[in-house]
Amino acid sequence: MEYDYLVIVGYFILMVGISLLFKKMASKSTSDYFRGGGKMLWWMVGATAFMTQFSAWTFTGAAGKAFSSGFEILGVFVGNMVAYAFAFFYFSRRFRQMRVDTPTEAVRRRFGNGNEQFFTWVIIPLSVLNAGVWLNGLGVFASAVFNTDINLTIWVTGAAVLLVSLISGAWGVVASDFIQSLVVAVISIACACVALFVIGGPVEIIDKFPGGFLVGPDMNYPLLIVGSFLFFIVKQLQSINNMQESYRFLNAKDSKNASRAALLALGMMFIGAMIWFIPPWALRILDPNAAMAYSNLGKKAGDAVYLVFARDYMPTGTVGLLMAGLFAATMSSMDSALNRNSGIFVRSFYAPIMRRGKATDKEQLRMGMIASIVNGILVILCAQFYVSLRGLSLFDLMMQVATLLQSPILVPLFLAILIRKTPKWAPWATVIFGLCVSLMVVKVWTPDVVGGWFGMENLTGRESSDLKIMTTICAHLVLTIGFFLCTTFFYKEEKDIYKEQTLEFFKDVDTKCIEEEGQDVVDRQQRHKLGTLVMCMAAGLVLMILIPNPLWGRLLFLACSAAVFIVGYALKRSATAGTVEQKHIATN
Repeated sequence: MEYDYLVIVGYFILMVGISLLFKKMASKSTSDYFRGGGKMLWWMVGATAFMTQFSAWTFTGAAGKAFSSGFEILGVFVGNMVAYAFAFFYFSRRFRQMRVDTPTEAVRRRFGNGNEQFFTWVIIPLSVLNAGVWLNGLGVFASAVFNTDINLTIWVTGAAVLLVSLISGAWGVVASDFIQSLVVAVISIACACVALFVIGGPVEIIDKFPGGFLVGPDMNYPLLIVGSFLFFIVKQLQSINNMQESYRFLNAKDSKNASRAALLALGMMFIGAMIWFIPPWALRILDPNAAMAYSNLGKKAGDAVYLVFARDYMPTGTVGLLMAGLFAATMSSMDSALNRNSGIFVRSFYAPIMRRGKATDKEQLRMGMIASIVNGILVILCAQFYVSLRGLSLFDLMMQVATLLQSPILVPLFLAILIRKTPKWAPWATVIFGLCVSLMVVKVWTPDVVGGWFGMENLTGRESSDLKIMTTICAHLVLTIGFFLCTTFFYKEEKDIYKEQTLEFFKDVDTKCIEEEGQDVVDRQQRHKLGTLVMCMAAGLVLMILIPNPLWGRLLFLACSAAVFIVGYALKRSATAGTVEQKHIATN
């Protein structure tokens, strides 16, 4: 266990190093702090687009769902892939072309000042709730690993995330996301390879999974799985491609880099989905009672199965590497949320409302840091509250927050780019209507009631959970989206006081962004700094071969280190090559 602690300490040192290295790049202006000044390369933006959709929940709640249900969990991640495909072909470059620093500034340009304030005060609380789920997932896992108090774990981790976000803003957030994507890749591929070797290959998983790999146990109505797949695709399509989440692509240096970032996120999601759940699927066959290893976690006990696999089948030190991956996943999602929320608060409330446009850029930068601290504390408190909900698994908790609360808010923010003529009351009215729909799902359209409509009786716990999620998504798809579309019939162009502003907004949305002059210097800085950090990470992985392990375990760590080193070396070489080329041009 002491080796696991050393691995985690090394990881946190690397994260602090990232913050300090990128601090100067984030301190020039609020635009640099909130979105990197819109100067980031596609591979950095793509990594953060991927990592913000990936959290500790993937290794905990989603892994627990894979362990208990088999193939069904892939529905969420297939939905992510479809969403990023749409982002590549349509949404990502248009989000970049909104030419704003924060999502709510885009809402103001599209729907007016009133909607900007409305969404400011619904996006921030929703982000806190979501980040609380991610942090809670990490707390569950870490407390099980180290047998420590879960609340202490939540506070320590939350403070570390807050530090990264606070010191270096968007530059530190995105740079750490890139490094963290490598950590996640290393641990995921290593665990998947060992799981396939131990179980005897993918065919064994398909043949021997209890209840059948495609259907799984406790499922008397397989049609529910098909429905889950279809509705998850719809849900993730709007969950990723909306104004609230547009901040991912606002960082890109131009339209082309924004599109490439979406394509990279799609590729990473495709590869990841193929390997993330191999260990829990294999473990269900190797150790059907693995979910009881941490029975003190209540219904969240099944969320620790990835830990059980790393503990029982991987070489010593892997648990620490796995925890580093979990910290990475949580930090990437949470620090992005903190950075976005601070930008929203400062640009959409503090500067225009509290200071009435008189706040200097330096003052806004300072207030952004204060807002990050407040948001971070609220997320920690929210995660502590979720600890008390022992009757819910992390999968159910995540899905209920996302579908009941998030879906109504995302409907108008998703359709904002697609539907161009709507009355200005349509967005906030749609959210209120959508929340009423969510209330109806909770109070009236329960799984037993909806199941009865289709002749489904005596539903299992798994079936009830799936049907509740499907009902919520379907209700918002038909009713909430339908409500927003119907508002277009009330649009009166001659009475629209924001008509010119809206036309200007869509003119920008349809106009390609070109990189600024002198961007090549910033590009080389990104490659050079990240190349250095990645090579430091590779050096840390090399040291893991000193941990007492069988030869195959040492070779596994060596292979991971070599793969990471190649990435770092390529980045450093490209930065140096760019410098040499510039000198050659200047000489001639």
